This record gives sequence, structure tokens and C-alpha cells, in this order.
Amino acid sequence: MTKSFHRNFLSKACGIATLSIVLSACGDASWWKDEGKTLDDKQIKTLIPPRVSERTEWAKDIFDITEQLGIPQSKENICTIVAVVDQESNFHADPTVPGLGAKAVKEVQDRFDEKFKDKLGDSIGGTIAGYFQEVLKNQPSPENNYLKQMSRVTTERQLDELYREIFAHMSAHYHVSALTGAAKLVGQDIGEKLNPITTLGSMQVHIGYAKAHKRQSGNIAELRTDMYTRYGGLYYGIHRLMMYPADYDKPIYRFADYNSGRYSSRNAAFQSMLNDLTAAELSLDGDLLLYSKNGSPRAEKSESERELINVFAANNVLITPKQIRSDLKNEKEKDFEDTQTYKAVIELFEKKTGKKAFYALMPEVVISGPKLSREYNTNWFATRVNGRYQTCMHRAQRIKI
Repeated sequence: MTKSFHRNFLSKACGIATLSIVLSACGDASWWKDEGKTLDDKQIKTLIPPRVSERTEWAKDIFDITEQLGIPQSKENICTIVAVVDQESNFHADPTVPGLGAKAVKEVQDRFDEKFKDKLGDSIGGTIAGYFQEVLKNQPSPENNYLKQMSRVTTERQLDELYREIFAHMSAHYHVSALTGAAKLVGQDIGEKLNPITTLGSMQVHIGYAKAHKRQSGNIAELRTDMYTRYGGLYYGIHRLMMYPADYDKPIYRFADYNSGRYSSRNAAFQSMLNDLTAAELSLDGDLLLYSKNGSPRAEKSESERELINVFAANNVLITPKQIRSDLKNEKEKDFEDTQTYKAVIELFEKKTGKKAFYALMPEVVISGPKLSREYNTNWFATRVNGRYQTCMHRAQRIKI
């Protein structure tokens, strides 16, 4: 559901072994809503929609996880979490996806050849894609082949496990020595590399993010299984949603970030202010650099980077292109706000426009993917979540703490 891999994965989070580590890594925790009054699990239960089954268990897990991560159980914080869980899965650890089987079959028939080549190169990718299609049609038996099994899946976990079974079959039966350039495959987990199920669980967290912040030991298959549990899905989702500081005055911007990447709302505001200093029309997508598919910055300059160079040159701002690039590499961190580039744009904006700089703006990002019936955008997602947040806060007014 997210825009790209790096949005979900490449935002460094703080260490969380203990609360003291959290505070020393992230600075003052005042960026969380903390009025010194916190909810217990029974009160959290009342904030979860009544239609949810196992409300007691969901509430206890939310309490335990926020306690572990050092997040105050304020009404605002809990409602932030409740709203995202409800939007992403309606409080189902492994939610049913309408029409998932048909969508998955269409995806493998229409796009997998392209995806294999994209990930493995034209020669080896095309060869493996051909074998993959053969396996789908004939294994484990022609009468009950993987393609027919795929058409019957109803949940993401079922589809994920089926893909893992298919790739395990390929690994066990495929003679890689027959491939041109097969040496490229040595030491790689091809099943994990090619598995299209990349966002998992009740809060739809990218597997790369979970790998970077594992809560327990185990291999990638065990991590995936954990993410489909109630506790595991909540843990990684709450971590991704809450474990970074941002000076947003409204929760809707954190909801937007959850969809389009950490600090996307702050960076979209930065791009908008930069727009007012140049004749160019920058996309307000919250990405200040261009990224490769694995999430690393590309050498090619983005529109934002090019315009920063032009604007600074035109206004005699003594910040070199090398320094601009170095500063922009911090765009997914709070520290970006302390860079020369960020401060210079703020100063120029206020000087040239006579307006006060603003911290956040809704990113303009299109959401698409095989699990969606049509394209949406970040504003749609954030607005929907914000509606759930407001409903939760209305319930919270009845709680006396």
C-alpha cells in the first residue's frame, strides 16, 4: 500500500532495549502526547470499536507494547494507534482481502515475468520466470496446481505461505547450474527476494522495516509468521507509527507519514516553501532525493536538489552542492531540521514571501498495489484514519483519568 520500499524501510529508528535508551537516542520524549495521565488496558478497551472481537486481548497487547516501547498511554497516543489499526485491518491479525485470489492470479499472469527480470536481470530473471509459470501450472499436481490454489486464497497470510511453498519447491527441484549466470544466485534467498507479499499484518508493515527492528531472534520465515499474530502485527506497526519525533501540530500528518514515509509531511512543506522561491513546480511528494528500488539514494539529482542548487546560487547562499547532497541524505531523520539546507530555505522563504514558515503539509502521493481495487492518494488515507481518530477521541471523552 505504500509508495515505495524506502518509504517503509529506510527510516532509522531508535534503539528500544530500555526506556533510557529510547530517551537518549531520540531526545526528550515530549513529542509524544503526554499529560501525565495514562490509560490502563481496561480503559484502552473502551477506545477500540465495539464491533471488534477480542477487544480485551487487543487492548492488553496495545498496553503491553506501548509500555515496552516507553510510549505514554495517553488518550491521544492510544487513539493514534487505534485509528491506524482500524484503517489497515479493522482489528484482524490476518485480514481477509476481498477478491485476493483473483487479483493474485492476474498479477502472476500479467506482471511476474517483468518483476523477475527487474530483480534478477533479463537473462536469469526470464529463465526463472518461465520455470515459475511452469511450476504454477503443473505442481504439486496438474489437478490441484499452485495456480488453482492461489485462486482460492482469501487472506494475505495464505498467499504469503503459498508463495513460500512455491519458491521452496523451486529451490528443491530446479537445477540452477542450467542457468546462464547462475553464480549470481549463490547465497541469496530467492524466495524472499521474489516474494511479492512485502507489507504484512494488522498494521501493514514492510518486511524490511520489521527485519531492521526485530523483537526476537529467528529467521525471516519466523518473522513473517510473527507479523501475522495479533501481538507481532501490533508491535511492528506501533513501532513504525510512534517511534520517531516530529513536531506535528495535528495527528493527520503522522497518519500521512505512515502511508508515504517518515517525515513526508515535513518534507512536503519544505518542497512547497522551495516552490515559492523558484519558477519550477516541484512535486510535493515528500522525497527530496531519488531512490533505487532497494531504498538507497541514487546519484542522479532530484528536482528538489537541482532547485536548491539554483535557488542558493541566485540568492548568494554559500552552501555547496556537496553540502546540499549531504544534508538531503538526512531527509528521513529529525536531524534534517538542523542542517544548513533546511535552515537556509526557511530563512529565504520568510524573507522573500513575508510569511511564516510552516512545518507540515499533506504529501501528494498516489497509492497503488494489487491489494487495492483502484488508486488512492495519501490525503485519502490520512483523512480516513483521521476520521477514525476523531471517533476514538470522542469515546475517550467519557474516560475519567
